[in-house]
Amino acid sequence: MVRPCGLLTQQEEPVPLKSISVTLSVCEFVAGVSATLSYENEGKVPLEVFFVFPMDEDSAVYSFEAMVDGKRITAELQDKTEAHTNYEDAISQGHQAFLLEEDDISRDVFSCNVGNLPPGSKAALTLKYVQELPLEADGALRYVLPAILNPRYQLSGGPEDSLRVKTPVVPLKDLPYTLSMVATASSQHGIERIQCNCPSSPVEYLGDKTSAQISLADGHKFDRDVELLIYYREVHSPSVAVEMGQPTTEPGCLMGDPSAMVSFYPNIPEAQPLITCGEFIFLMDRSGSMQCPMSNQDNSQLRIEAAKETLIWLLKSLPIGCYFNIYGFGSSHEAFFQKSVKYTQETMEEALRKVKLMEADLGGTEILTPLKNIYSGASIPGHPLQLFVFTDGEVDDTFSVIREVKSNRLKHRCFSFGIGEGASTSLIKGIARVAGGTAEFITGKDRMQSKALRSLKRSLQPVVEDVSLSWNLPPGLSAKMLSPEPTVIFRGQRLIIYAQLAGMMPPGEATGEVCLKYTLQGKSCENKVTFSLQPKSDANLTIHRLAAKSFIQTKDMGYSETPANDKKDVLKVSLECGVISSHTAFIAINKDLNKPVQGPLVRSDVPRPMLCGMRMSSPPAGMSMFFPYSAAMPAPPILRSCGGGLKKFLRLHKPKKLSSPQVPASAMAASSIVTLEAAYTETEEETQRDTPFGSSLRAANCGLSPQPDDHLVQLISLQKADGSWDLNEGLAMVLGVSLDDILAALPIKSVDSSGWATVLAVLWLHDSCKDMKCEWELLERKAVAWIHTHAGPDVHVLAKAAIDFLKASVDPAIFAP
Repeated sequence: MVRPCGLLTQQEEPVPLKSISVTLSVCEFVAGVSATLSYENEGKVPLEVFFVFPMDEDSAVYSFEAMVDGKRITAELQDKTEAHTNYEDAISQGHQAFLLEEDDISRDVFSCNVGNLPPGSKAALTLKYVQELPLEADGALRYVLPAILNPRYQLSGGPEDSLRVKTPVVPLKDLPYTLSMVATASSQHGIERIQCNCPSSPVEYLGDKTSAQISLADGHKFDRDVELLIYYREVHSPSVAVEMGQPTTEPGCLMGDPSAMVSFYPNIPEAQPLITCGEFIFLMDRSGSMQCPMSNQDNSQLRIEAAKETLIWLLKSLPIGCYFNIYGFGSSHEAFFQKSVKYTQETMEEALRKVKLMEADLGGTEILTPLKNIYSGASIPGHPLQLFVFTDGEVDDTFSVIREVKSNRLKHRCFSFGIGEGASTSLIKGIARVAGGTAEFITGKDRMQSKALRSLKRSLQPVVEDVSLSWNLPPGLSAKMLSPEPTVIFRGQRLIIYAQLAGMMPPGEATGEVCLKYTLQGKSCENKVTFSLQPKSDANLTIHRLAAKSFIQTKDMGYSETPANDKKDVLKVSLECGVISSHTAFIAINKDLNKPVQGPLVRSDVPRPMLCGMRMSSPPAGMSMFFPYSAAMPAPPILRSCGGGLKKFLRLHKPKKLSSPQVPASAMAASSIVTLEAAYTETEEETQRDTPFGSSLRAANCGLSPQPDDHLVQLISLQKADGSWDLNEGLAMVLGVSLDDILAALPIKSVDSSGWATVLAVLWLHDSCKDMKCEWELLERKAVAWIHTHAGPDVHVLAKAAIDFLKASVDPAIFAP
């Protein structure tokens, strides 16, 4: 990519970007967004302004215009090389020019150049985009306005012109521009509620709650992404929307013909029992940035600690007889085992010991090498590979990673997880999309465990095979697929497909039909949708833009990575539909000034917010740029409140050494004793005896009341690989009763005590943690299967006695086979 010229000197003038205002309109599950960047040059010399900002990679940017001192200038989408040449020529001749482009190596980062902004001049740049909104497990539509752009790790020898490494960062209090947002949502099915993770105005409902409006409160601090969760009364209705083409465009091309957007919600039954085979590899980010908090909210857990807890859950939930391994990656990578091992009590315990010792200590974020290492391993017959990738997304070789995953798509499925605000949507969504998996983002107060376990459950479902899509249309009309043919369908997942309707549209009330067919466990299934062939008009051509974006995503592998034939197709569709790609850029030139701008041109890089714990780009291997916690700092409040309990904790854990955790000062002050515990290396005896994180012990020593999830962590840590529990003091503490009382309540003295313990543990899960069922459901299934194998005839008696003993309000049918 050609570097824009105009950088002559650095200057201390006020930053020209003053505000960002966003208007969001959500109709059903499609969002239309207009974002305006307002600039003002308060200095005495002309400026070239450079600003980098994040955007969801599914965004189809289709419009860019500038309003300069009352004059509107509409940008043109051009080949990127041509746009750069035109931009440089314009500013070298003293004209104003505006450039909007994607990063060359990731489609979720954009930059905006304002060339030759004269002293005293104002400019408002507006970009517009549309995107599909993902559907969460609880039925919410999720819109995220990325306000955070993490620094991306720069590979040695990597691209020098990555946009995002060019801009400075400043503390939040020094950020010179503001953000405002007004959002409206509408659905013919009605709106139940809207939630926002940031301070906002009360939701205003209109009509019969078919539309609603909400605004971001003044003074957004850029300390988190803005997230809206929109709950409709009905979101699972299959539908087909047909949109009229552009009247001024010739029929036969994408924009000239009608486009169809098909939404399916396949009714795939849950398999009983789940699959018990597979090779499960967990690839965990251990770069320095994983030591950051999950969010900047108070008491937010560190990313690495949330990741460790999640690995415990996953290891405990694996089926007996499968194979598994865990990799950690940063500037280097390491595996728990030389190759995947069979899942047994012994291998699980060894893995748990290693998980407990994991730290965010591997430097930068180079994921490509461990991926190649995983793919080079020999496959295990009868055990298809299922890859789970956890990262905060701070990599700078996104398209190379996606290409590597795509080239190995036939040998595995990939489930990806973006941890914390600022994770790369391009990386997380991209690797899941090309390898037939799903992508999840864990932000704010989301629990990583629930999203990871949902994906593990999906991986244990039987594979849907022979997926096909067929159209039944009137003579003379055909459907040309613009989305890739679906190959993977998951239970409870929405499937969206785009098609171009070519030929003669029939008159009157003609209808068409589209049919999704697939095979599940040898049974043929199909879903049909009948739809009207009377296309609706939309001035923004929303469906056409989304269709173009879907087409581009399948072929665009970045400015330097896209094969020549695919680049030709991407350029054609991008330019024809006006949807930006990595090979195109928007360029606007204002030649109507009274005279060209005179004088030296000064470069002004608009800063991004520096978040607590943010590390610099390209740290040396093994180093993270954080504020270290030191003895000179006051003790965090949680530690001061522990008093003698803290001394007891330290004595019990016999620390070998105390390190200085690389943790932001404010994060230390807000974090729990988990952070302190992570600074100690425990003895092998303590590692085997204690729970993985000792949550209940921490709470007891600090004089706090143990929370249900503390006991849940301890209970799960006590479960064996085969799904059973031993009867011991640890289990008694979770149940809140004495071990003697548990033994005395055993109704059949000849029954193995493990059978009685396992029945009690399952019952406790249903009675005390029913709201967290998605996290322990797989564990419970293993346990119930074990109970029927080892205490089959006595299950009913044991269940009734356990319900009476624990005084639980649980239906004994939970123990049904």
